[in-house]
Amino acid sequence: MDILSQIEIDDLLDALSTGKVQMNDLQDSQKQKDHKLYDFRRPNKFSKEHLRTLQILHSGFARILSNVLTGYLRSNIQIEVASVDQLTFEDFIHSIPTPSVLIEFSLNPLKGTAIAQLDPVFLFPMIDLFFGGNGEAPKDIRDLTDIELSVARKLTIKILDNLALAWKDIVQVKPAIESVETNPHLHQVYSFNEIVALISFATQVGESAKGFINLCFPFTLLDPVISHLTLKRHFGPEASDLSGLERKKMVHWLGQPSLELTVLAGQTWVNVNEFLHLREGDVLLLDRRVDQDMDMYIEEQMKFKVQAGKLGSQLAVQITALAEGEKDV
Repeated sequence: MDILSQIEIDDLLDALSTGKVQMNDLQDSQKQKDHKLYDFRRPNKFSKEHLRTLQILHSGFARILSNVLTGYLRSNIQIEVASVDQLTFEDFIHSIPTPSVLIEFSLNPLKGTAIAQLDPVFLFPMIDLFFGGNGEAPKDIRDLTDIELSVARKLTIKILDNLALAWKDIVQVKPAIESVETNPHLHQVYSFNEIVALISFATQVGESAKGFINLCFPFTLLDPVISHLTLKRHFGPEASDLSGLERKKMVHWLGQPSLELTVLAGQTWVNVNEFLHLREGDVLLLDRRVDQDMDMYIEEQMKFKVQAGKLGSQLAVQITALAEGEKDV
C-alpha cells in the first residue's frame, strides 16, 4: 500500500475544499482499482508468453512453408503470420466464410485433433498452379470438386509435414489428416465454449492472389506441452529426454570427424650445411631424455603427455598426463 506524504495530504484536502475534486470521484476511482472485468465464459487459458512463443514458432513455420511451396509449385508464394489470439471455438467457426476447406488433423502423440482452414482465395490459385496454370483464382468462389479436394488434401499433407518440422523443438509430432470438410457450420469437433489458440497466416500467390490460412489448436490438445511454450525455456530437447536410439545416432555422428594427432618426440637445431649432408642412419641428439614424456598435439593444441611404446607390431604411445594448463573432465 502506498502512503501519502504530508504535502500530498494537504494538497488533497485543499482540492476537496475548493471543489476541484469531489468525494464521489475518489470513491469511483477506488472502485475501479478494486476490481477488473472478467468474462468467465471466455477464460484466458493461454498466457501472453504462450501466445508470443506460438507466434515465434509459427513465424519460422511460415518461412519454411513459403520456400517449400515456392519450389514445389514453381511460383512465388509468400506466407507470414498475421495474428495469434485465443478465442472460443464458437467464435472461430462463426468467423469462417462459406465455402472453406477445413482439415481436421491429429498430432500424435498429443491427444485430440486440431483444424487447418484453407481460404479458397489461397487454395484455388494453388490448385491452378498444381495443374500447370498461372495461379489464377476464379472470379466467383464456388465449392471445390472432388478432384480439387483431392489436390487440396495433397497440399495439406505438405503443409502438415513442415508444421511437424517447425514444432520439433517443442515436441516431436506426427501429423495425420482425419477428415476434410467444406461447410464449417456443420463441423463441430469441440464444444463451442472450448478455448482455442488461433494462428492466422496472410498468404499471397503470385502478384495479386491474397488469402489466408488459419490453424486452430484447442487448449486440451496443447495442455500436455503448455509448459514448453515459454520464451525462457531453451528450445531443444533436454539431454535426459534423448532416447537410446538418438544417443547412438549422436555418438555415431560425433565420431565421424577426423582429428590429426601429432606426437613431438623432441627438438634439435642443425645448420643448413649439416641438414644438406644428412644421410640414412645418422643420429640426431634431441633436447629430451629417453625417460621424459613426449608432447601429444590434437590438431594444433597440445593436450597430453605421452610415453612411446608398441601395440603389437605397431608403434604407439600411452597417455600419462594432461598437458600443463589443461583441465581434467
